[in-house]
Amino acid sequence: MPDNPAPLTSRPLLFRLVPLLVAAALLLGANGLAMTVIAVRGRLAGLSDTMIGVFGSAYYAGFILGVLVTPLLIRRVGHIRVFSALAALSAIAVLGLFLTPPGLGWAGLRFTSGIAFCGTAMVLESWLNALASNAERGRILSIYRIVDLGAVTGGQFLLPAFGAGGAAILVVIGIVFCAALIPVSLAREGNPPVSDSRGVNYLAIWAISPVAAVGCLTIGLTNGAFRTVGPVYAEGVGLDADGLALLISLWVIAGAIFQYPLGWASDRTDRRYVLILATAGAGLSCLFLSGVSFQAAIFLGAFLFGGFALPLYSLSAAHANDHAGPGQFVELAAGLTMFFAIGAVIGPLLASAVMDRFGPSAFFLYTGGLHLAFVAFVGARLLARGAVPAEHRKRFVWLLRNSPAIHRMAGGQKAARPDKDRPSPD
Repeated sequence: MPDNPAPLTSRPLLFRLVPLLVAAALLLGANGLAMTVIAVRGRLAGLSDTMIGVFGSAYYAGFILGVLVTPLLIRRVGHIRVFSALAALSAIAVLGLFLTPPGLGWAGLRFTSGIAFCGTAMVLESWLNALASNAERGRILSIYRIVDLGAVTGGQFLLPAFGAGGAAILVVIGIVFCAALIPVSLAREGNPPVSDSRGVNYLAIWAISPVAAVGCLTIGLTNGAFRTVGPVYAEGVGLDADGLALLISLWVIAGAIFQYPLGWASDRTDRRYVLILATAGAGLSCLFLSGVSFQAAIFLGAFLFGGFALPLYSLSAAHANDHAGPGQFVELAAGLTMFFAIGAVIGPLLASAVMDRFGPSAFFLYTGGLHLAFVAFVGARLLARGAVPAEHRKRFVWLLRNSPAIHRMAGGQKAARPDKDRPSPD
């Protein structure tokens, strides 16, 4: 049984959070950089775009397994030991890339990375949630978003500093993963309480909101593909390491900026109209990117694509939450995360096959077509069902996709309403 010393609740909350936030920054920065590096190294090794897509799909397949097994591991040995084991596994999986010939062995290492990252993120996010009262949860979530944004964007610029080839960049990533162990292992906090984990009824998730289910699947097919094989597109259109780091950073930063106006608008009207607006914007940005070749236009297109595409997950989840009944929030969150992950398993394979056949610009024809197809689906749902009354809408919350545990921190359970007040799906 894990040791569970009493939490040191007399200490200020900020001091209790610092070790976890430092660990989160190291973990998120290292993982974000690793996702970029694996695609670039695959191209340097002469691998096909399809094989690089296999690496992305393997990563998200591991993510799915991580969602399923991490709660079991936490109940068995506690948060601290699970985090330590999986952070070490993350470092091993990255360093193993240098020792393993390019090919299917790399896919196995990326599968391992997916399990490890999902598990470590679940530990940190559930731990942060356990430390916070309802009044503090929103503030902690905001700080965590800033940490995530800063770590992922900042980590990208280690790529031009160390280069994608050779052992140096992999050693740096491994060091950062190992460094994430230090604040968690030395923190004065004991293991937080273990939350209940229930199975997910995916048919029930579909019944609550077909729009949210299809939306998260589409986001996995598109954003998941961009995050794992987007560097292949960047290399194909002639961007160097600095340009690639800037491309990914603009995509992430724009997503953070656009969350607020789109979320504000969705709280004040039928969210499906905002979903249509954002999805159409993402689709049109993709079509723009598919037809340009000079760098300034590529960076502008990436900024617009990230701005419209990244908020779609939070908008879809908010729409689903408007339809959720009492006690359904956590199950709904896990279900939507799984729909995203399933799409992200398939997306890199499809996108890389399209690029192999038609060239790098076809990547954005693929993503643009899927976004515009989702616009049509949401439009059909608008004709099928009426809007959720304003008094039943929950407040929009910017959600991260690191693990399902982040949804608990968003505080949706306390906003649930009686079944009799629940509007019909979509």
